[in-house]
Amino acid sequence: MILCYTGNGKGKTTAALGAALRALGYGWNVCVIQFMKGTWHTGELDSIKNIPGIDLIQAGKGFYKILDDQFPEEEHRQAVADAVALIKERIGCGKYQLIILDEVNVAAYLKLLEEDVIIQLLKSAPPNLHFILTGRNAPPSFIELADLVTEMREIKHPFQKGVQAEKGLDF
Repeated sequence: MILCYTGNGKGKTTAALGAALRALGYGWNVCVIQFMKGTWHTGELDSIKNIPGIDLIQAGKGFYKILDDQFPEEEHRQAVADAVALIKERIGCGKYQLIILDEVNVAAYLKLLEEDVIIQLLKSAPPNLHFILTGRNAPPSFIELADLVTEMREIKHPFQKGVQAEKGLDF
């Protein structure tokens, strides 16, 4: 199964991590590869260390051309290429039943990776290996390939009132 969580609303990574928690309850091994969150410290980094059966890898260099981005484009592209190599390795190792590609939709949308590279990896995976793709702006090719697509839609957001992201709720 391929699940895709996309849209401008919050909750895509949170939903994926909730699915990971469910999978762990059934004895699955889970790998989370984060494409765009490499410079931010998030609560899941600390909590996942304490949960057997789940590996989280921050493969990215952080957000690209927004917020605190200080890396040249070449470094972002190399980080994404390294993340793709990690996916290949994790697919081939036979350890995992679920791989979450966090913010892969954004990496594709920003043209840091070719959509076809991810599509071929997903199609080549064994049938007992499931994937969750997260991030805004999921490409139509990912949406077409996915078995389930959920769009998170922003209705109201604290940013509209000038409230910044809150530790524990937002990161």
